[in-house]
Amino acid sequence: MPAKENSEKRAEENIRLAFFLNLIFTIIEFIGGFYTGSLAIIADAVHDMGDSFSLGLSWIFEHIAKEGRTERYSYGLKRLSLLSALINAVVLIIGSVFILSQAIPRLFVPGEPNAAGMFILAIFGVIINGAAAYRVYGGKSLNEKLVTWHLLEDFFGWMAVLIVSTIMYFWNLPVLDPILSIIITIFIFYNVVRNLKEVLVIFLQGVPREVSVTEVESALNNIQDITDVHDIHIWSLDGEHHIITLHVVIDKNCTFNDINRIKCSVKRTAKRLGIDHATIEIEKEGELCEMTEDEEY
Repeated sequence: MPAKENSEKRAEENIRLAFFLNLIFTIIEFIGGFYTGSLAIIADAVHDMGDSFSLGLSWIFEHIAKEGRTERYSYGLKRLSLLSALINAVVLIIGSVFILSQAIPRLFVPGEPNAAGMFILAIFGVIINGAAAYRVYGGKSLNEKLVTWHLLEDFFGWMAVLIVSTIMYFWNLPVLDPILSIIITIFIFYNVVRNLKEVLVIFLQGVPREVSVTEVESALNNIQDITDVHDIHIWSLDGEHHIITLHVVIDKNCTFNDINRIKCSVKRTAKRLGIDHATIEIEKEGELCEMTEDEEY
C-alpha cells in the first residue's frame, strides 16, 4: 500500500477510535456530573459533546474525502472538514454560554459537589483522554492534529478537576467547582473563537498564514527567464492543501522547451513554499494581459 494511502487509512482509524472513546466518556461525564453535582464536570461534558459531534463528522468526512474529485466537485470534498469545524464551533459556543449562565450565579451560592465522585471521574478522564491523545499524537492530517489538540485539552482539564477535587475532599471549598467550570469554559471559548476565525479565513479564500505572498513573488522572480509575476492568488482548500494561480511573464525569446522548464520550476518553488497545486498562465514580454491593475480579482 502506498505511503499516502496508508497515512489516510491510519488517520481515519485514529479519528474513529477517538470518536468512540470520546462519545462513551461524554455519556459517563453527564451521568457523573449530575450525580456528583459538579458544574465543572458538566461543563467539560458539554465540551466533550461538541468534540464527539466534531469527531463523528471528521471520521465520516475523512472517509468521504478519500473518494477524490468528481464531475460536480472538481476539487473533491476535502472542504467537508471545514464544515465540520464550523458546526462544532457553533455547538461549543452555545454550550459555553449555557455553562457560564449556570456557573456565575453559583459563585455567590455554591452547591456542594461530591468531591470523592469528582476524583474518581477525574482519574478515568485522565486515563481515557491521555490514551486517546497518545494514539493520535504525531498524525499528519489536519483532522488528526485538531483531534490531538482537543484530546490534550481534555486531558489537562481533567488534571485540573483531579487537583480541585482533591483540595475539596480535605477542605470545604465548594466555590472552587464553579470557578473551575468558568476557567474551563473561558479557555474553551477562546480556542473555539480562534479556530473559528481560521475557518472563516479559509472559507473567504484568504492567504494561509504560513504562506507569504511577498516571499512567493520574490522566489518566483528569481527563476531564470521570468521577468515578472502578477495576478497572484493564494488560498487553501482545507487548511492543509494550498493552491496558487498566477500570471508569469517570461523573456520574449523563450522557446517551447524553456516554457516547460519554467513551469516546472514554478511548481517546484511553490511546493517548497508549502503550496501543493499551481495553475500558471504564461505571457511573453510585450503581450497584452487582460488582467489590469484596476480589476478587483
